Amino acid sequence: MKALPSIDPTLPLDWYPERVWYTAYGSNTHLDRLAAYLRGGCPPGGAREYPGCRDPALPARSVPVEMTGALYFATRSPVWDGGRAFYDPDVNGRVLARAHLVTTGQFADIAAQEMYRSPGADLDLADVLSRGRAVLGEGRYETLVCAGQLDGLPVLTFTAPWGMHDVPWVPPSAAYLRFLAAGLLSAGAWDLDAVASYVAACPGASDHWSPRDIAALLD
Repeated sequence: MKALPSIDPTLPLDWYPERVWYTAYGSNTHLDRLAAYLRGGCPPGGAREYPGCRDPALPARSVPVEMTGALYFATRSPVWDGGRAFYDPDVNGRVLARAHLVTTGQFADIAAQEMYRSPGADLDLADVLSRGRAVLGEGRYETLVCAGQLDGLPVLTFTAPWGMHDVPWVPPSAAYLRFLAAGLLSAGAWDLDAVASYVAACPGASDHWSPRDIAALLD
């Protein structure tokens, strides 16, 4: 197993970076899926056309990481016809993820598209960098979270304002899980058994998908 880079939980940051680690824990772990947000277009298996970022460049680097917290599936995505992945940083556990090195403008544009907004406006990251969390609204992915630092740059992601136990869990679709699991597998830190077992144990997937089922999606 490939050694993971270490996330430094030290906060706050006393500067405003030009680049950040956008840390994906759902379907954007897969670079082809992420490319739809960066370059625009509709990913395979999806049902939505994305406008793309102002800067369409692919990440300068993408590395596997593990964050403290829990992954669960909830609400129902009209794009994937199933539950969406959410991150609860307040639950004791670990989340397998993939950190993409992007500009702060790209991070803002990815976040906007996740929030069903038009890209083009920068985000004020002062609160999330100094406090570790910033709630921008009540929407599904309108809460920014800083999980620490990697190579001196902030590890940022977004999730819902609610917690894992505050909403009903909804099973994810095969197309969604295929991107999520394939993205984690291609990161190179976890083998097929580890990825399949991890995803199958997440609330929302646990009663509907077995490790064998998820492994079969990747064949």
